[in-house]
Amino acid sequence: MNLVTGASSTLLLMNNFSIMAGHTYMTKGGYEKLKAELDDLKTVKRQEIAAAIAEAREKGDLSENAEYKAAKDEQGMLEMKISQLDTKLAMVRLLDESQIDSSKVSLLTTVRLKNLKNNKELKYTIVPESESDIAAKRISSNSPVGEGLLGKTVGDIAEVKTPRGVIEFEILEITI
Repeated sequence: MNLVTGASSTLLLMNNFSIMAGHTYMTKGGYEKLKAELDDLKTVKRQEIAAAIAEAREKGDLSENAEYKAAKDEQGMLEMKISQLDTKLAMVRLLDESQIDSSKVSLLTTVRLKNLKNNKELKYTIVPESESDIAAKRISSNSPVGEGLLGKTVGDIAEVKTPRGVIEFEILEITI
């Protein structure tokens, strides 16, 4: 896990994710949530599956034991997920929220904007893809709206390409 700091690093992250291919950018909260999930899989879930395998093994001939095969398959899937999460956590770059520049839309900024077609005001926080949650108004920087807003300043008009056509948004406010 590395900490990404400084305005230039934030700008680099905002404008060109491919420079550090393979890395996952996260907030500290997102990292802690992923770490807790991994810890749960390694402890609780592994024990549950081990108990299921032991119980199925007690039922006799393993070559014809569907419960044993299902438990072993579940164990394989669990180990694959644990491996994926371990790799992801190893490649995490933490975003330093205290270093975010609120003069432009970037990761971790909250943007108040107006849809110029229907005059509705919206408010979104731009987050890494792994932490997006549209119900909580947290949109991915890789989404069409997120990409269209990145780098814009207050007063700018962002043209966002959507499946229904181009939507124009006016940037009203940017906060952290």
